[in-house]
Amino acid sequence: MTAQAQLTVDAAAPDTFQISRHLYGHFAEHLGRCVYEGLWVGEDSDIPNTRGIRNDVVEALKKLDIPNLRWPGGCYADEYHWRDGIGPRDQRPRTVNSLWGGVVETHAFGTHEFLDLCEQLSEGRPEDRRCEPYIAGNVGSGTVQEMQEWIQYMTYDGDSDLARERAANGRKEPWKVKFYGVGNENWGCGGGMHPEFYADQYRQYAEFCRNYGGNRIYKVACGANGRDERWTRVMMDKVGRRMHGLSLHYYTTNWNDKGSATDFGVDLYFDTLRRATEMDDIVSRHSAVMDEFDPDRRIGLIVDEWGTWFDVEPDTNPGFLYQQNTVRDALVAGLTLNIFHKHAQRVQVCNLAQLVNVLQAPILTDGPRMILTPTYHVLEMYKPHQDAAFLPTTVTSPHYTQGPADLDQLNGSASRAADGTIHVSLCNLHHEDDLRVTCAFNGATPKSAAGRILSGDSIQARNTFEDPGVVTPRELQDVSVEGSGLTVTLPAHSVATVAVTTG
Repeated sequence: MTAQAQLTVDAAAPDTFQISRHLYGHFAEHLGRCVYEGLWVGEDSDIPNTRGIRNDVVEALKKLDIPNLRWPGGCYADEYHWRDGIGPRDQRPRTVNSLWGGVVETHAFGTHEFLDLCEQLSEGRPEDRRCEPYIAGNVGSGTVQEMQEWIQYMTYDGDSDLARERAANGRKEPWKVKFYGVGNENWGCGGGMHPEFYADQYRQYAEFCRNYGGNRIYKVACGANGRDERWTRVMMDKVGRRMHGLSLHYYTTNWNDKGSATDFGVDLYFDTLRRATEMDDIVSRHSAVMDEFDPDRRIGLIVDEWGTWFDVEPDTNPGFLYQQNTVRDALVAGLTLNIFHKHAQRVQVCNLAQLVNVLQAPILTDGPRMILTPTYHVLEMYKPHQDAAFLPTTVTSPHYTQGPADLDQLNGSASRAADGTIHVSLCNLHHEDDLRVTCAFNGATPKSAAGRILSGDSIQARNTFEDPGVVTPRELQDVSVEGSGLTVTLPAHSVATVAVTTG
């Protein structure tokens, strides 16, 4: 069955805004095989690497124009002490990662290695398009002095003991560190705090997050878990003027029964997409609270943890959060990014959880082998929206119904690049029905259109190490310019991006 839908792009909208590239950020925590094996293999590894960081993963991430990378957590940030991760690796302490699997943390990957990774991801890119480090600082078990000294160690450009120590450890020039999180999930794993208590903690810690030389820190305060609007209200009221951004975490999961990442039926597929669409309402509600205190939208809403969270793969460490990635994840990625585009006046930074081998990872590794997941391909297809001008869209869509709940079958967004090209991204959420979409343009006349589409033989389709090309983008065949608009047919459970040249 082929349903009919319409999407209208307002290319003449007078009050458009930029979709920051930082909405496409990522997150690497010391969790499972994200850092160790996923990113870091060591300089003596048989896996090709540059200074211990595996080359294949870096090259894959560079193709996404990854704009920022958050590290070392997550929950791990509030038990991480930065001095454990500097100096000769054979002299670094071995501690227990009590949060994630109880494994021994060698600290082989520390400050220098992380910032080297960011620089490798930035190679060949202009300064204003580099991969910006996003450091999550330790409030839960750390001290104000520890946080202050870490920032000075990384960014001070003068002659201090900490700058000399940095040089002795191999880095004379300071790094630029743009984003700094003052704690993480301090309502939970970061200390079990009430918002009033954390607001006072933030006030103190943030005061000592100094700017050195030409480095300017964008301070991110710990924000709410999901729908906790009271946390947002307390933070905006008490310390809003002291922050640049306020975080928000929301995972697409049923916490009572996460379910399998690969063995699921239509009901669970639909429920996952429904939960993903709730991001729109959650962001809207927190934005409304922020608007009361910050009508000019100076403070960014920082969704620095988002993505799917299912049961771990069978026979894997439950503390490692390793899950496969299917077409269902691709749809979650596409519609979530469409939501972020819509809210980009307030939403300034987002970080998918996580980068490699953990939760909704764009990349999976198995020793020397690497595969790209359906989520990776959506991120690559949506890349033209980075720093483009948001164009409002209106959708008229058939309902996609399961039981008492329904969704719009069509989900989409649009933007205009600097060269005038309009990119339209579309998601057909239905598990079995194709969708013929008529796209109209107010204020622009399409001249040509071409695109790519991502789908699979089933909603459970995925890439494996034995067959890594099952779900990959292909040329969009059924797209044509007709009069002042265009038409495109989307197969069931698919994501597409169309580039439209206009006259």
